[in-house]
Amino acid sequence: MTSDIRFWNKIAPKYAKSAIRDKEAYRYTLERTRSYLGSHDRVLEMGCGTGSTAITLAEAVADITATDFSEGMLGIGRQRAEQASVHNVFFQCCSSETVPKGPFDVVMAFNLLHLVPDMDATFAAVAERLPHGKLFISKTPCLGEARGSFKYWMFSVIIPLMRLVGMAPNCVNFLSVAELEAAVERAGFEIIETGNYPASTPGRYLVARRD
Repeated sequence: MTSDIRFWNKIAPKYAKSAIRDKEAYRYTLERTRSYLGSHDRVLEMGCGTGSTAITLAEAVADITATDFSEGMLGIGRQRAEQASVHNVFFQCCSSETVPKGPFDVVMAFNLLHLVPDMDATFAAVAERLPHGKLFISKTPCLGEARGSFKYWMFSVIIPLMRLVGMAPNCVNFLSVAELEAAVERAGFEIIETGNYPASTPGRYLVARRD
């Protein structure tokens, strides 16, 4: 994990300047997420990166605890929140398994689950922080859906090479949609909405209710 922290700290400035690859898919999933949020909700975001999603959704909720294990990312997030005059997003440095206990009304994890070393432990942490009936919302690149294709071969070759020269994190999981959703259900969640935004790769959007 230490090497991955160093990686994300190092690329944080470049990451903050990079454009969103599919703006339409990003906007759509934000609106779907917003539809599940209430003005009194206390929200936890795991793997918040530079805080763009938390800052955008902050007006829809009571507060958001935005967490990441990279202080480099969080520093940029704090600056962005200050520039946007957003005062109900609270940034905290921690891993996905050591986030604040809550309880929370909603836990979010966008573009995170394919990067965690132990997905079951991460989902167990999510479940511990959500009372029964509360929601988990995520979007995850499911690289495993490309198995058998040229794209999958390209990912499997290029990512290790990028890792050797410090251009990719150590942990990148090639999840399938079935593997992702099975892990959600093992943790005690009922899946209530799914979709692929974008359809390529795909980016699996998922909303689940704590049983």
